[in-house]
Amino acid sequence: MTPPRSPCFPVPSVFKKKKFNDQPFAYHAELELEIATLTNLGSGLGRVPLPGETEAKWVVMVPFALPGERVRVRVFRNHKNYSEADIVTVLTPSLERVAAPCPLFGRCGGCQYQHLAYTGQLAWKRRQVAEVLQHLAGVEFPVAPVIASPREFGYRSKITPHFNPPRDDRPMPIGFLRQGTRFDILDVPQCPIATPAINERLTTVRDEAQARRATYTRGGTLLLREASGVVTTVYEAIVTETVGDLKLRFLARDFFQNNPFILPAFTGYVRAQVAASGARFLVDAYCGSGLFALTAAPAVEQVTGIEITESSVAFARENAAANGITNTVFQAGDAAAIFSGLAFPAADTAVIIDPPRKGCDAAFLTQLFAFGPRTVVYVSCDPATQMRDLKDFLAAGYAPTAVQPFDLFPQTRHLECVITLRRG
Repeated sequence: MTPPRSPCFPVPSVFKKKKFNDQPFAYHAELELEIATLTNLGSGLGRVPLPGETEAKWVVMVPFALPGERVRVRVFRNHKNYSEADIVTVLTPSLERVAAPCPLFGRCGGCQYQHLAYTGQLAWKRRQVAEVLQHLAGVEFPVAPVIASPREFGYRSKITPHFNPPRDDRPMPIGFLRQGTRFDILDVPQCPIATPAINERLTTVRDEAQARRATYTRGGTLLLREASGVVTTVYEAIVTETVGDLKLRFLARDFFQNNPFILPAFTGYVRAQVAASGARFLVDAYCGSGLFALTAAPAVEQVTGIEITESSVAFARENAAANGITNTVFQAGDAAAIFSGLAFPAADTAVIIDPPRKGCDAAFLTQLFAFGPRTVVYVSCDPATQMRDLKDFLAAGYAPTAVQPFDLFPQTRHLECVITLRRG
């Protein structure tokens, strides 16, 4: 199976450097190996013998190779304890390999799994959560099957194409980072994981940016966000997203989950975990414009949402009032004393946390553990940082009662994971 210059097999984007490290393999050395697993970055991983040895110990990372495949690869970078290589030929393809629908797959850095059948994506994401749970937190705990997205494509409700104006008259690339690079932008006229409405508007937005290219003195980012069927390109515009029976308003530029089709199941699960804890009170410690606080409000007597950003607090209050939810209070919390003044008894309180990708900082965890809620429902877009934080929860006397991944990002290596923790 010789790869075409196509979706699944990218033209190598990393070129030979003057000071290429040629140990243990020369630049563009060709190797054959079996792919044993997928890394959490979505690359295939296999092992080969080092030159002069017979035992296959040296790790080789191969983007777009799948477990069970035998591949011929070409080395483009050596690290201290592993090498990176591009596929030359798939000698024995996986039964789960499929044709990627996007013509830019393999060149665009946005997707890692379009060549893997969706059932396989879900199975590997579940396995990766179990692996980081064991390896990073030292916990063996059953991970529930990943909740699938209702849409495998056409689900993403926000995209932010980038551009760098060229110095000559060539068309300006508008799109996303090229696979394997940090600065090279690949032109992306259409994105199959974005909603159809966004793709329809993208053509116009790209034409407008090209027409204004002479006015740009440096690179920039465009915004396209769809909410309730309406696409906006204005960062400060107020948009309205529908989640189940709720309508939530927020700024187009603000953080909000970008797969609205799975949100009813996602927020419903979090609400069910809060209800199952038996807690009478709820704290949403990173409440934003109120997504989890308002969807979980029916499960408890009172909710307090805490958010550092004043504008998000204002939207959360407006959203509660607009949806007739009367058992919520939202306040701007000082990062140094986020739980100060909270009147809820800790033994009867559940806390939802949905931190940024970097996870919780030490100051926040110290305050959380000092408060000592009965239950914590930890929502994360990065299981690696979530498992790092889990070690602190274990040391503070918490134990997991449920681990549930959700696939908010089909065709990519990303996922959301919800871990429910109970004290004592």
